[in-house]
Amino acid sequence: MAQMVAMPVAHSLSLICNWTKSNPLTRNTIALPASNAPNKQSLSIRCARVGGVEIPSNKRIEYSLQYIHGIGRTRARQILVDLQMENKITKDMAEEELIVLRDEVSKYMIEGDLRRFNALAIKRLKEIQCYRGVRHIQGLPCRGQRTKNNCRTLKGKKIAIAGKKKVSK
Repeated sequence: MAQMVAMPVAHSLSLICNWTKSNPLTRNTIALPASNAPNKQSLSIRCARVGGVEIPSNKRIEYSLQYIHGIGRTRARQILVDLQMENKITKDMAEEELIVLRDEVSKYMIEGDLRRFNALAIKRLKEIQCYRGVRHIQGLPCRGQRTKNNCRTLKGKKIAIAGKKKVSK
């Protein structure tokens, strides 16, 4: 720990302490080197916001659109075909292209609307007490999977049953 305190964080941020006993006013002063940081205007990071989600700007549009809930690989490709748009990197897109892309994506049920739709569908199944609804209530798989060994995600962590021991042969 003592070594970490003694080491400067960065070469340009090293502190020079003046410890002189002659003058009590300048005894504990700290002199900082003047910073000559270059002024870079081109360092702005621009994230495209489509469908209420900030999609990554360093990936191609086809893969960036998949960050939106409800848009997968097939639908992302279909959107590009419908718009007759080139699959270029998101940060290279013009503002007009982003506006057209936002309009096309808004035609689909995505993000909050899709989540709400699915939640209401599951709630309806639970209310009418059908098989799938009962399985949702019990926290078990409802699509016919076996439950003897698997489905730990839905059932939770294993619980030991008292009094049940393995029979030795």
